[in-house]
Amino acid sequence: MKEIRRGELQTQTFYEQVGGEPTFRKLVHRFYEGVAEDPALRAMYPEEDLGPAEERLTLFLMQYWGGPRTYSDERGHPRLRMRHAPFQVDRAAHDAWLKHMRTAVDELELAPEHEQQLWDYLVYAAASMLNTPG
Repeated sequence: MKEIRRGELQTQTFYEQVGGEPTFRKLVHRFYEGVAEDPALRAMYPEEDLGPAEERLTLFLMQYWGGPRTYSDERGHPRLRMRHAPFQVDRAAHDAWLKHMRTAVDELELAPEHEQQLWDYLVYAAASMLNTPG
């Protein structure tokens, strides 16, 4: 618990406002359930088990939204475009990624302002990963 000193405002991070780790674990787990059933996206995950990819995305999103810095501690700087460069990310992959993420976000039943903030970021992130025309 943070100590509040006189004259200081205590502010919660987005991570804390939406429920912390359990919320992000639920989001990413539901997203990967969709990925597992999507042949186009599943092909981008060379690992037989999606568990490691699920854990990486969970840790990244938790850190991005103000949670623990475990992702950077374990993997260094995110360098998302570089990490995705070996894969052809075209408009179809972008759309499929967002489709599964939309389902996952909807199931969180966040407050409208939190849902919009999260969704805006996810749309931006998906667009920034595009690296193949079409």
